[in-house]
Amino acid sequence: MTSQTTIDTTGSGDKAPSPPSDGSPATGLRGHPWFTLITVAVGVMMVALDGTIVAIANPAIQKDLGATFAQVQWITNGYFLALAVSLITAGKLGDRFGHRQTFLIGVVGFAAASGAIGLSSSIALVVTFRVLQGLFGALLMPAALGLLRATFPAEKLNMAIGIWGMVIGASTAGGPIIGGVLVEHVNWQSVFFINVPVGILAVVLGVMILLDHRAENAPRSFDILGIALLSAAMFCLVWALIKAPEWGWGDGKTWTFIVVSVVGFALFSFWETKVKEPLIPLALFRSVPLSAGVVLMVLMAIAFMGGLFFVTFYLQNVHGMSPIDAGLHLLPLTGMMIVGSPLAGAMITKVGPRIPLAGGMACTAIAMYGMSTLDTDTGSAIMSVWFALLGLGLTPVMVGATEVIVGNAPMELSGVAGGLQQAAMQIGGSLGTAVLGAVMASKVDSDLAGNWKDAGLPPLTEAQEHQASEAVQVGVAPIAPGTPEAIATKINGVAHDTFISGMSLASLVAAGVAVVAVLVAMLTKRGENAEAGAGVGHI
Repeated sequence: MTSQTTIDTTGSGDKAPSPPSDGSPATGLRGHPWFTLITVAVGVMMVALDGTIVAIANPAIQKDLGATFAQVQWITNGYFLALAVSLITAGKLGDRFGHRQTFLIGVVGFAAASGAIGLSSSIALVVTFRVLQGLFGALLMPAALGLLRATFPAEKLNMAIGIWGMVIGASTAGGPIIGGVLVEHVNWQSVFFINVPVGILAVVLGVMILLDHRAENAPRSFDILGIALLSAAMFCLVWALIKAPEWGWGDGKTWTFIVVSVVGFALFSFWETKVKEPLIPLALFRSVPLSAGVVLMVLMAIAFMGGLFFVTFYLQNVHGMSPIDAGLHLLPLTGMMIVGSPLAGAMITKVGPRIPLAGGMACTAIAMYGMSTLDTDTGSAIMSVWFALLGLGLTPVMVGATEVIVGNAPMELSGVAGGLQQAAMQIGGSLGTAVLGAVMASKVDSDLAGNWKDAGLPPLTEAQEHQASEAVQVGVAPIAPGTPEAIATKINGVAHDTFISGMSLASLVAAGVAVVAVLVAMLTKRGENAEAGAGVGHI
């Protein structure tokens, strides 16, 4: 069965996809391919940037609003979870109502939610509007890719998607530096306020440049039950991981949420085989390379996003760096991702994705192992080596994921596959923060009392120990006002040593995840539809 759009994206006919409208590339402002790319890049940049820019702002938000460790996690988790669960549904909305309208609505909503976060005075409001950010961001991502597919001729689409991926990678990596500058020289609210003028620019460009593209055979129904089942399953899983350190891994509540999550995923999978227009057509996963690509994206994001979450607290609260200094210390990671993107793209084009992806995840595993060796007195040069190696390792996965997943999907499902690729990264980011956060919290809880006692400090009550543990999980020494200097020095040492032990274990777990990803990467290959869908020519 084929579906016809303004350009043929099915790959089922004898002819390659053709440019929009009259068969020749747009020459005016409206619908011009490269202006379209610039426009969607501005919108997508906001979403990608907000995935990591908040990492630098988290310590300031935690101090200003008096948030707990779990609440700070939800600033990141709420955003990633809403984004991940909504991406494929948002892609279908774009197919049904037009990608231009979906993109513009997403931009307006994302900018408005960003402004609301900056005006929030409680952690509950911050988390609520972060969830809204994620929902509107989900409208942007697949709509942007849909606009590129509908606007670019086949022989130029591959280059356009490569640039689109580089924007995402550069924005993701640049978040900590931009965040550092804003938090130190303005305030944490400015991290969110900056999206308002960027959003206005994207809307103006979108109204002037973007051309509407509608599918003739657009979906007429939505998999409401599938959306509900997937959302519930993901929520229960992440909630269990976040609450486990507080409840205990052997507690009945923890396992109740885990079991409900597993049942939810099973029911979702069953329902998807029965519904006429499923949220995720399970036939996609008959392709081993495609399935491997999706799993690889999840594993990469677990290692990257989870690891980055703790590094910012390590730099600011253990080493006492300012937000901007912390961002500058992450410059090797950012720089390697930006410089490495075109190099990775060229290598993947020449030799295929398997070796670059496996090599990249091997570098990531080594980098995460190196980060497990960081201590309270580790110098900047050593940090830079591990951060640079991490950036070098992540780049091939970010650049090559679209080709592996979309290229191995049937052309009539390529749009869903594109949404699946982005959803995999967002789910991985959410799980990474939750899983590694749980590892960190458990390690701190198990070590703190012993370290405290060994230092000869006065014993803590159960309530005091709980409060101290929450502080140490973000690298803060629980020193009460008026504490004698000698005692304060001991508390500071215990807090930082205990934090380091937790971060080291979390980094080792991330390294293990990256090793598994190396094996998964060996199952990937260039898809049959990569050239049919995007072409291999150059401008």
